[in-house]
Amino acid sequence: MLTKSSPDLILKWSCSQIHGRKMDDDDDDIPQLSSHTLAALQEFYLEQQQREGMKTSQGFNQYSIGSIEEDWQLSQFWYSDETASCLANEVVVAAGKGGRIACVSAPSVYQKLKEHDGKDFSVCILEYDRRFSVYGEEFIFYDYNHPLNLPENLLPHSFDIVIADPPYLSEECLQKTAETIKYLTRGKILLCTGAVMEEQAAKHLGVKICKFIPKHLRNLANEFRCYVNYASGLD
Repeated sequence: MLTKSSPDLILKWSCSQIHGRKMDDDDDDIPQLSSHTLAALQEFYLEQQQREGMKTSQGFNQYSIGSIEEDWQLSQFWYSDETASCLANEVVVAAGKGGRIACVSAPSVYQKLKEHDGKDFSVCILEYDRRFSVYGEEFIFYDYNHPLNLPENLLPHSFDIVIADPPYLSEECLQKTAETIKYLTRGKILLCTGAVMEEQAAKHLGVKICKFIPKHLRNLANEFRCYVNYASGLD
């Protein structure tokens, strides 16, 4: 899904190759990383240093995007700050005063909503990654493979809007996530997924594509879009 290989995987491969070299090997036998690979590693470590610097700065906010790092093995790709803000503002307006918002596999939108410190809405996050349990009672463990395996106190049709970003671009994942969405929402749905899922999104959720194009912190190979079933501000 990424346009480049994961830098940490590249590093593990290169280190294993170099560490496995015998002491009497010729220097010419040392594996050489390509310029593209070296650039990817440099970018990765620069971003890592910047995140660590942010975490130790005086104004660090535990809800800031990047406070919990992406885990590519879980197909996590955080939105850019601009996109997260746009989507957060959209769901607040759509939910209305005193509205309830559910973020299904959309943690960066949840974090942006919490940055708002809003008193006119409530929000919870349904997420497979248990690192988000640091957010307390608002965190609900969620596995899309079991779409209705939810806490008893999470009543059906109890959220004014559900924003969801299924982790995988497959109809199976979308269909199962759709079961959760339809259970939770009172009607309004904001779906973020690949442009290639347009037909399946309409089929399973009755949503239509928006003009707004979401962006991620890292460039992805697949084009992403937003879909809604109500008159939104994303057009």
